[in-house]
Amino acid sequence: MTKTTVTIVDYGAGNLRSVAKAIEKLGHFSIITDDPEEILKARAIIFPGQGASESAMRALNQRGLVASIREVTAKGVPFFGVCLGLQLLLDSSEEGPSPCLGLARGKAKLLPSEVKRPHMGWNNVTLNYSHPVFEGIKSGSYFYFVHSYYGAPDDQSLVLGTTDYGLNFSSVMAMDNVVATQFHPEKSGALGLRLYDNFINSMVNGR
Repeated sequence: MTKTTVTIVDYGAGNLRSVAKAIEKLGHFSIITDDPEEILKARAIIFPGQGASESAMRALNQRGLVASIREVTAKGVPFFGVCLGLQLLLDSSEEGPSPCLGLARGKAKLLPSEVKRPHMGWNNVTLNYSHPVFEGIKSGSYFYFVHSYYGAPDDQSLVLGTTDYGLNFSSVMAMDNVVATQFHPEKSGALGLRLYDNFINSMVNGR
């Protein structure tokens, strides 16, 4: 098997080492970087999100990473966003006034007040259509969530999967070379590893 180097975006937060260990367990290489030039040279990118949108966007801007992320995704480099990494793909967030990455029209919204926040633990994902990243993974499979906000894209065709927690929210988004999950694959056992493996094999290596 040809080993692929996956570039993990470091903005000062997120499960960086957990994601790196997951990639390495699959037999691939990973680098963790906050260097815009390294992002521009990436063959595949994982954005491991954790924390608040305001502080994350501030850190991305301070490191000069916003333009690099927009450029590489526009060029078609495979990109996997995790948790906050899904929410930041949209224009804005109810969490604060700062603009997000704006790769898709929409907004990150707070989960309804009638449910416990954050949404923490295992929940299932219903797939709306097939996608290479979910090859071999059944609709209704369970993954591990930790979040209080969720991404609400304007274009519902971007919603690959949904999860019920107070409302039926978008838990997986997909568009062209970009896929993002509200849950954490690196915390989701064998199925989470399968997602990363599918991402590398299908979207990066084209198998």
